[in-house]
Amino acid sequence: MIAVITGDIINSQHADTEVWITKLKNLLENWGSSPLTWEIYRGDEFQFKCTIDEVFWCFLAIKSVIKSQENLDVRMAIGIGEENFSSDKITESNGTAYVYSGRLLNGLKSDGDTVAIKTSNEAVDRDLNMLLKWSSKDFDKWTMATAEIIHEMIMNEDITQEDLAKKFAISQSSVSQRLKRANYDLIIETNQYFRKKISEL
Repeated sequence: MIAVITGDIINSQHADTEVWITKLKNLLENWGSSPLTWEIYRGDEFQFKCTIDEVFWCFLAIKSVIKSQENLDVRMAIGIGEENFSSDKITESNGTAYVYSGRLLNGLKSDGDTVAIKTSNEAVDRDLNMLLKWSSKDFDKWTMATAEIIHEMIMNEDITQEDLAKKFAISQSSVSQRLKRANYDLIIETNQYFRKKISEL
């Protein structure tokens, strides 16, 4: 079983494409090579596959790297399922994970949400989509400064608040306040809950 994230950038036409696309590519390259593991296509859409264990953390890493750019956001559809056919290009691979993810993104565009998940289990979908709707009320409001801090925390598990203060040239108490405002402890708990629910599939 694998996870596939299909997404598109919100407001991409009002932003400097080179900046966000470079950041997104650099992030995705941490997890695999293009076009086997990920691909950016049609200007502002992308697809990416990962393990089901990592999917919530990957979703947040993508969300935070895009939200750290002015006026940008991202819509993502998470499909959890099988990969029946693996091509050299992820956009040509197939299986339930791809089908769920692709169809779900179309639904997201029409209902205005920024994230949703589809698995083969309706009860799991109901629980996790409720969780994602609530948490997205927070994630969608991240400032650029909050998104930057969250991104660093996700990508560098061993990073300290002291390191972050140096990196962003702010005080340690400012780092602490940003993490508190972002409910970072709750984000970690949410990731653990997410992994537990998906492991039950």
